Amino acid sequence: MGKTLYIFSSATLKRKDNTLLLQTKNNGSSYLPVETIDEILVMGEVDINKSLLELLSEKGIVLHFFDHFGKYTGTYSPPEGRNSGQVFLAQAAHCLDDGKRHELAAAFVIGAIGNMINLIKYYQRRHDIDAGEIIDYLKFCLIQAPDTSDVQSLMGIEGTARNTYYRFFDLLITDPQFRIGKRVRHPPNNIMNAMISFVNSMCYSAVLTQIYHTHLDPRISFLHSPSDRRISLNLDISELFKPVLADRLIFSIVHKRMLKPSDFEPIGNGGIYASENARKIIISEWEKSLRGTITYPSAGQKMGWRRVMRTEALNIQKYITEGLPYEPFIHRW
Repeated sequence: MGKTLYIFSSATLKRKDNTLLLQTKNNGSSYLPVETIDEILVMGEVDINKSLLELLSEKGIVLHFFDHFGKYTGTYSPPEGRNSGQVFLAQAAHCLDDGKRHELAAAFVIGAIGNMINLIKYYQRRHDIDAGEIIDYLKFCLIQAPDTSDVQSLMGIEGTARNTYYRFFDLLITDPQFRIGKRVRHPPNNIMNAMISFVNSMCYSAVLTQIYHTHLDPRISFLHSPSDRRISLNLDISELFKPVLADRLIFSIVHKRMLKPSDFEPIGNGGIYASENARKIIISEWEKSLRGTITYPSAGQKMGWRRVMRTEALNIQKYITEGLPYEPFIHRW
């Protein structure tokens, strides 16, 4: 697995022979071996040119863009990538077949709820928290999900389960300045919602990069409706990883008091967003988390989290193209 390059400040990123040259006002120039990089996340104002994009395409490097508030805005990916006509047709056929689409979408919901339950149990073992009522309701949703009649009903169960799951945040986080109250997205209305939105965007981009290392088309999703305006398969797969990676990271940062309320700033429309300093701290911890290893259930071997994401995407590809059974990733501590 290659490294991830984050660019926060205004800079120029260009090609210098077969390396990357990053020029910033404050830190001067630095040369980056292109062979060691898998993805670049652009948080600041960065100038690029055609020669750079040619090199990124040649080396299969993905370029993700975020706005001033840390919101994901788009991706440049190698134009051909690892596209496969056969996989594309099989993926589209599964999406158009209501039964097959529902089966895969239900797997994502089951995996997501399973990971919510296991995360709550993990913290219950370490803190004096009674979350039995929340767990019981999540288990009820877990039973209901496969028996739904369509994907829209599945989305309803997933949404209800996640809203119930967010009640656990305020049981675990006792600092009133970091309480969630209710999940609000557009825009986030408090510090906790701002943290969730930003860390989720990190999860979406990380999963998307790994999808580009398979033959899957990220535009064709199963739980979330495919859209003309956005890629969405990464949203499906990220449902599995948000509880065990994104939410656990947030809990860790808050418990260690790594961020203060002053690290978050208001937006003109009544929202709250993480400052550049907050985003740097979050990303530093996010990278540490991704470099950790776990034993992947079906393989029985240790993997870093990016490898786990890629393996999950490959398992979905095998399910679609070869009819192999697909069991969603559920992390067990």
